[in-house]
Amino acid sequence: MSGHSKWSTIKRKKAASDAKKGQLFTKIARELTVAARQGGGDPDVNFRLRLVIDKAKQANMPKDSIERAIKRGTGEIKGEAFEEIRYGGYGPHGVALILDALTDNRNRAVADIRRLLTRSGGSLGETGSVTWLFDQKGLIIIEADGEEAEEFALQAIDAGADDVRIENGLVEIYTQPADFQKVKEALEREGVPFSSAEITMVPKTLTRLGEKETIQIMHLIEALEDLEDVQQVYSNLDISAEVVDSYEYEAA
Repeated sequence: MSGHSKWSTIKRKKAASDAKKGQLFTKIARELTVAARQGGGDPDVNFRLRLVIDKAKQANMPKDSIERAIKRGTGEIKGEAFEEIRYGGYGPHGVALILDALTDNRNRAVADIRRLLTRSGGSLGETGSVTWLFDQKGLIIIEADGEEAEEFALQAIDAGADDVRIENGLVEIYTQPADFQKVKEALEREGVPFSSAEITMVPKTLTRLGEKETIQIMHLIEALEDLEDVQQVYSNLDISAEVVDSYEYEAA
């Protein structure tokens, strides 16, 4: 997973810019609506909704926007019916990609995704075609160094984490999906500050490329995530911290 969490941190910082805030809020609003539709509007009993509310607050999404999105999900106010779809495919150089979409237009979503993949030299696969290359895991990320990072790691292990990795100023805490809520709540009770907490797809093995090819894939992932209907892109690309730094410098 080298560099993946740092890459995610860079993307969150870039998404916090004024240029991307509106797009980010739109995507989070869709997640809120779907989570509320599936599990109800009470975050105390709907853990998925609570996670998305946490994400919305971290993005500084206005409270009234959060509440409106939840009410659309519970049917209190009228809203679009979004469909959850998971696509699989390959980018150039054989990099596996999973794309999670929330859309009110399946034809538009698949056409936009196929266009970007084909233009880059990749391809869209059949449903589930690359899922076997990934494991579903809970992932909690904390920004910390030194003794503080070691302390957070020990707290996570005591709480039931499967694996903890400390690298490049980040503590990555992995859990089984069924244990994610328990571990997250235990760390919250200890006052541990998260950068993010989510259920994610973790690659079983990584594809390592040269710097130029790696940055090419990173550009593709960012373009895919900029699509209206795409919520999240997972890849098995091995991204080193040095390449992330080069990408960040290039984008500055």
